[in-house]
Amino acid sequence: MSTPQLASFKVPAIDNEPMKTYAPGSAERQTLKAALTQMEQELPFEVPCIVNGEPIKTGKIAKQTMPHDHARHLCMYHEADEATVAKAIDGALAAKAEWESMPWNDRTAIFLKAADLVSGKYRYKLLAATMLGQGKNVWQAEIDAAAELSDFFRFGVKFVEELYSQQPTKNSAGAWNRVEYRALEGFVLAVSPFNFTAIGGNLPGAPAMVGNTVVWKPSPAATYSNYLVYQILAEAGVPPGVIQFVPGPPPEVVAQAIDHPSFAALHFTGSTFVFKKLWKDIAMNIDKYKGYPRIVGETGGKNFHIIHKSAEVKNAVIQSVRGAFEYQGQKCSALSRLYVSSSVWKEGGFKDLLLEEIAKIKVGSYEDWSNFMGPVIGRPAYDKILGYIQKAKDAGGEVLIGGSGDDSKGFFVQPTVILSKDPKSITFVDEIFGPVLSVYVFEDADYEKTLELIDTTGDYALTGAIFARDRKALITATNKLRNAAGNVYYNEKCTGAVVGQQPFGGARASGTNDKAGSISIFYRFVSARSIKENFVGLEEFHYPSNLV
Repeated sequence: MSTPQLASFKVPAIDNEPMKTYAPGSAERQTLKAALTQMEQELPFEVPCIVNGEPIKTGKIAKQTMPHDHARHLCMYHEADEATVAKAIDGALAAKAEWESMPWNDRTAIFLKAADLVSGKYRYKLLAATMLGQGKNVWQAEIDAAAELSDFFRFGVKFVEELYSQQPTKNSAGAWNRVEYRALEGFVLAVSPFNFTAIGGNLPGAPAMVGNTVVWKPSPAATYSNYLVYQILAEAGVPPGVIQFVPGPPPEVVAQAIDHPSFAALHFTGSTFVFKKLWKDIAMNIDKYKGYPRIVGETGGKNFHIIHKSAEVKNAVIQSVRGAFEYQGQKCSALSRLYVSSSVWKEGGFKDLLLEEIAKIKVGSYEDWSNFMGPVIGRPAYDKILGYIQKAKDAGGEVLIGGSGDDSKGFFVQPTVILSKDPKSITFVDEIFGPVLSVYVFEDADYEKTLELIDTTGDYALTGAIFARDRKALITATNKLRNAAGNVYYNEKCTGAVVGQQPFGGARASGTNDKAGSISIFYRFVSARSIKENFVGLEEFHYPSNLV
């Protein structure tokens, strides 16, 4: 029995989570070091599936390798088998009615508490798991697992409050019009990626906030940090069965979920290839479903910076270095295509300064806090990245810096810049998802032609940045690149969207552009019902126009 709502509640004032700096000698640095040491001493951890709030150990064991030290494992996890997935789906459906009918203020309290647990009690444990398991340095872990994750939960309840408050503004005499925002009929499947712990929390969290129950399949390379997120949600008060945690082999788990008649939505972040395949599979199953499933996905990018002749050079260089090489280029929004005006490239000093700054980048394990870059996520990624560098060289590209890797202990790739005279060569088109930056130098007079080139190169449209002090150049680029990026930046790198500030998502092959970190995403996980209540009865069925 739900508690009656006896007042109209307002969500507390919401702001972005302040980020800690981890400066030398700071308390937060010492606390995080202690958390890392403790985690190192206790690994490998054992991670079960969690179905209806209960751990399930299938005995089918997989391992999450630590990418900085691939001989060791952060955790050993039980892969969900067919029976476990079936039980998870049945449990999610059984939990649906009570969760959806829980008063909104109580669901709000749960997610606000989860945010406080993330930013407080579990902050350093989450950061340690993200650093060890996903290869992030301290700052990248902080902006992800602490700040963005808590922002998703806090701003999420604010956006849902705004959604629920959207009501008809007109009522006819003797009647009352209103709208309720129902959860979807069935269950939501959340398939989350390795590269952001925060996305691991948001993909199941956003649908759950509006009353859906969720079957969550985390990435094999982020299993332990995502398991901690699940534990936080449970401790915050998410009831058993509302979010089912089912790590396991992606093809089998996902295929079983989308084959179910009560599959209602997919919330996905991952590769374009996989997303397109899932879309086709869902389409093939359309006659099985009770309704038309919602398909929400963010799938990567081939993101650009264009440097106009009027750009401020040092800012454009530093922003490009960060955009391309933070977290080893393993962000969906990472810079991978750089277009530079010829006068800026040479005479303006852009080339020399770019190579000078990249030469300062240190690559290595989290244990040395001066390392700017860590490892790429695993063997397939390592081999793929070096393979693309070789393909670029074979096609005539010039490696200006980097181009090598070391996999003797961890999967480390040096920051790489490839200069090419062919702006449609392979590394300008294919998503590499690694620390590889392809550069094309264009004549100053060809600025508008280059904008057209950017727009027509490749299939993606996630992020991009325009560097210019000339306002006309900014306006021209904005108009010509209107469909080339879902997030565009002026004189700022193409990464780093903040919840509540820059709604994030792209179109074309980059996804459905449903804008995580904004109210938009929540529309996709509700099904509105309009209600009209009449207070004054009719006395007869005739209209006045029927009278003669």
